This record gives sequence, structure tokens and C-alpha cells, in this order.
Amino acid sequence: MSNLQVVTGAGPVGWTVAEQLTDAGHDVLVLTRSGSGPVNPRIERRKVDVSNPAALAPALDGAAAVFHCIHGSAYDARAWERELPGAERVVMDAAERTGAVVVFPESLYSYGRPDGPMTEDNPRDATAGKLGVRTRLLAARAAHPVPTVSVVASDFFGPRVRDAHAGERMVPAVLNGKTIRVMGRPHVVHSFTYVPDLAAAMIAAAHDQRLWNTVLHAPTGPAVTQRQMVEGFAAAADVPAPKVGTLPSWLLRTIGSVHGPTRELAEMLYQFEAPYVMDSRRSERLLGLAPTPLEEAALQTVRWWENELAAKTAR
Repeated sequence: MSNLQVVTGAGPVGWTVAEQLTDAGHDVLVLTRSGSGPVNPRIERRKVDVSNPAALAPALDGAAAVFHCIHGSAYDARAWERELPGAERVVMDAAERTGAVVVFPESLYSYGRPDGPMTEDNPRDATAGKLGVRTRLLAARAAHPVPTVSVVASDFFGPRVRDAHAGERMVPAVLNGKTIRVMGRPHVVHSFTYVPDLAAAMIAAAHDQRLWNTVLHAPTGPAVTQRQMVEGFAAAADVPAPKVGTLPSWLLRTIGSVHGPTRELAEMLYQFEAPYVMDSRRSERLLGLAPTPLEEAALQTVRWWENELAAKTAR
């Protein structure tokens, strides 16, 4: 297998995948529109619009694997429908010509509203809104001749994770002792995936042909409540756990009737109003991986945020 690995996107997932690949001795090419990404002697950063076939094709020459980690320009079903299917098709077409496998991070959205823990065997047939977009993306990957792997994760947390329920909405508030208001019910269990565990799963799947053309679940620890996540971050930071309140669901839905971004957020309330649990045990066995214990994951997350906030203060 070629040593060259290509990563599209330098958000928290793409960034972490690139870092883990170099740690494993691979040469990495990171493609973004801005040329951003980790700084490392084994990483080349290149400005490329991956939705442009002419620009992307030469960038994939000699690549063994492509980790496609871009996201939509807005958290909006219309933006996703407009941008994501075309970009994925361009990437898969280019990877097919060079003989590379394409690995995607994926969400739980296509499972719809579950009535129990979600496993790899659950139907992926949601149709409405953002959920339906993810279902159609999965179907397009399965129909394409290039080998693909989709690695499903629940809500992210970890270093570099900002725009997430357990990101900048939660961790800085914990460090500053401020009251945190969460969506849904703070005492209902919910699965959270540590981004380094997702990255490790994506890399392991790319390098094991037996796992190609499958949908896997990223190693994810036992579901916890949002209140327990707050307490975990507080313990890691050695600070008192702040108060946890709620953003009333009726208020989000009311505001969402006239405000698009809030409407997109309110669409996902069901994930926090009832248990939302992902079971990754089968995929863990296939990948030979296990989730990072919450105590360690929370500690690494808090350390990153402490450094980030200190750097911001220094500026």
C-alpha cells in the first residue's frame, strides 16, 4: 500500500486524522480551500477546492487512501443538499481513478428517531431534513464503484472541537464557573464520541481491506447525561461543577419557526429529549480498538481548552 494519505478538510476530524497518520509514519497531503492544517514535516498543505474535478485529480496521484472530512458551509439541510453530494461524487470519482479507498466520518442522523440503542444493523432510512441528506449520501457511497468506509460517530468532543454540544458551549463555561444551559433534558443519557477515537477508527478501517464497503461505528464509551459530561470536565479541570440548566424545547421550536439556524437546531431536539445511545461494540471488535475512558478524554479536552483560552487572553 502506498504511504501517501490524503485528507480533505482541516476541521477537528481532518486535523486529528492527519496528526495520527503522521504519528504512524505516513506522508500526508491535506487539501483545503485555505491551505490550512497541522504543521508537520510529513504533512503537505495545499489549497484545493475538492469539489473541482480538475483541481482534485492531480492531488490524488499515488494516494492509497482519502479521508474525506469536509462539512457543509452551514448547518442547514439545503446547504448540505447543495454542496455535499457533488463534492463526495467528485472525490469518489477521482479516488476510483487512482485506486484509493475513501473513508468518511458519518453521523447517526440516517438512523432517524431510534427506539433503543443504535447498532450497525439498524435501518438507515431517515428521509426528512438533514437526516434524509445523510441517508442519501450513504446510499450514493454504497452505489459508487470505489471502495468506501463510513465511520459513524455521535456528538463530538475533544481537542479542537468547538461548534458542538460538548464543545465551546460547555467546556469554557465549566472552566469559568458559569451556568450551562443544555438542549433537551440534562438527565437523559446521550452518546458522545471522542474525536481521536473516531480518527483512529477511520485510519484502521482504511488500512484493512476486509472492512471496506461497510458502515462502522466509531468506538464510543457508555452513554452519559449532559450533566455527567459537565461534571466530567469539571473533575478534569479540578474545579467545582457549575449549575446546569436547560434551553426550553418549546422556546427553541418557537424561535425556530421564524429563525432558520434555530430551526435547524430544534430539528435535533429529539436526540436530547429521550435516550440517544450508540452501540459500537461490534465495530470495536472488528477494528481492534476501544474507546478512550471518559476521564482521560475529558482531561485531554480540558487541557486543550485551557491552552486555547490562555493563548486568546495573551493576544
